[in-house]
Amino acid sequence: MKALQNLFDSIKPNFEKGGKWEKFYTLYEGHRTIVFAPDLVTKSKGAQIKDAADLKRVMITVVLAMIPALLFGILNVGEQHFLAVGESATFLDKALFGLISVLPILIVSYAIGLATEFVFCVVRNHPVSEGFLVSGMLIALVMPPHVPLWQVALATIFAVVIGKEVFGGTGMNILNVAMTARAFLYFAYPAQISGDQVWTWLGDKAAVDGFSGATALGVAYNASAEGTPVVDALASHNAGLGADFSFMNMFMGWIPGSIGETSTLMALIGAVILVYTGVASWKIIVGGFGGAYAMGMLMNVLAVNEYMAMPAHYHLVMGGLAFGVVFMATDPVSAAQTETGKWIYGILIGVMTVVIRVTNPAYPEGIMLAVLLMNVFAPLIDYYVVKANKTRRLQRATV
Repeated sequence: MKALQNLFDSIKPNFEKGGKWEKFYTLYEGHRTIVFAPDLVTKSKGAQIKDAADLKRVMITVVLAMIPALLFGILNVGEQHFLAVGESATFLDKALFGLISVLPILIVSYAIGLATEFVFCVVRNHPVSEGFLVSGMLIALVMPPHVPLWQVALATIFAVVIGKEVFGGTGMNILNVAMTARAFLYFAYPAQISGDQVWTWLGDKAAVDGFSGATALGVAYNASAEGTPVVDALASHNAGLGADFSFMNMFMGWIPGSIGETSTLMALIGAVILVYTGVASWKIIVGGFGGAYAMGMLMNVLAVNEYMAMPAHYHLVMGGLAFGVVFMATDPVSAAQTETGKWIYGILIGVMTVVIRVTNPAYPEGIMLAVLLMNVFAPLIDYYVVKANKTRRLQRATV
């Protein structure tokens, strides 16, 4: 480490004011602070507040919380492939296949996203932020396992530029960056991100008889359209291959879906890490799950089709609800900031997710639109929460 620090110190004059690479100082400082603490010294003599929880450490905590979902996603990609082709495979075979499938997406997401951010840092001459440490991972985890890499690159550029940099960069964006990337692909290339064939790559092989690569949400909608009880359709899906959509399979994550979103269990492990470290708000997480469950119960009461009659607890383990509530809805920049507002924000995300799923077949995965919609309304929620608080305090005030 001492040698690396000496290297950084030796080239630093080239990036300081008057140096030949002065315009790239922000890139130098950004890379240096990945390994070493900033060499800044406080000049004032007043009281100082010391806290180890800087932006970099917060972002790294979120990345660590996503590791279980990433590792499980890698294994599940291999699991789904070998189930589809009807071949037995060892744990290592599944893991290697999944790694070969997922790693390029992760590399493209980080490489293109960081390159885009570096360009803006140089042009605007502002420091490199650590925000994309999280966004780069999230973008990869919300992608289908075999989405074309050029689409990942295009979506990443769009998300960084339109979702963040146009608002001023990290800490200024009103939309979750990763959800912006997902939404861009969903509307620009719907066949590649929502078709049944994107979830399981078969290469030059053919799927075994009776295999379907549809997701649980797709199966639920089709069953409802045919008048078949949704729970029965989920349980019988690929049942002969051991790949059914039972409640436990969906909770564990052994189902087709985006790389990191299939396992509710892994998302909950991440939630424990984020809440324990104080990075994420438990109110948003509990509100999200509670809102989805409550709306599922209401749908049961008002049921006019099989999808509405599906047990409410199934909504909690289907699609990307758990992943979205834990890692997307809790984004400290685009979420509500007031304590009461966090409850309202989380509950509405859960409610809107189920409403979009059940009532609008064009958008089977409601969490994406629910999070983006509530990102837009989060400032308004906070405004009225603060206004109501001020009104109550004024009523108590004595003149």
